[in-house]
Amino acid sequence: MTAEKCLEILREVKDAAFATVDENGRPQVRMIDVMLVENETLYFCTSRGKDFYRQLMDKGETAVVGMNREYQAVRLNGMVEKLEDPKYWIDRIFEANPSMNDVYPGDSRYILDPFCIRKGEIEFFDLGTTPIQRESFSLGGQKTKKKGFYITEACIGCGKCKRNCPQKCIEEGKVYRIRQENCLHCGLCYENCPVQAICSRANQK
Repeated sequence: MTAEKCLEILREVKDAAFATVDENGRPQVRMIDVMLVENETLYFCTSRGKDFYRQLMDKGETAVVGMNREYQAVRLNGMVEKLEDPKYWIDRIFEANPSMNDVYPGDSRYILDPFCIRKGEIEFFDLGTTPIQRESFSLGGQKTKKKGFYITEACIGCGKCKRNCPQKCIEEGKVYRIRQENCLHCGLCYENCPVQAICSRANQK
């Protein structure tokens, strides 16, 4: 899996959920078409009269999530860039998505402005395999955040975490180890460790 392939999954899904924050700090989400994907960049558009447009212009970021029929989910947190030469990009978008002509016939298409995401963080999550598979990718050099849990040297080797793990992704050792690529991030190991030897990766240095 690569960052480009993850974006292509969103393009294949096409109708993805895009989240923003409104002027009152409340989360907002709506279905938006992923119009183009190329060179590790995702392209979409929206009309200037929409709240979505104003929220993009105000905050400059969005979160996108989509899942295909194989239960492969892609989540993208990214910075939003309004594109220069909007007529060129809108024409390209309509060429690649001809059904848009039914929604915005003729020159009404130019009420739309094109945007792209070329910098952000991607998470791939495959629920269609056993054990599950997950990976994180940087888009445009964006630093990725650590997620999930890890086992510290305080581990006493009791094996309770391994016995409780629903994905069986904890390996035995002097210090037990979590296979991060198969972890659900459910926290069951963390809650059941008798000596608090399991910590959040968000706090890992």
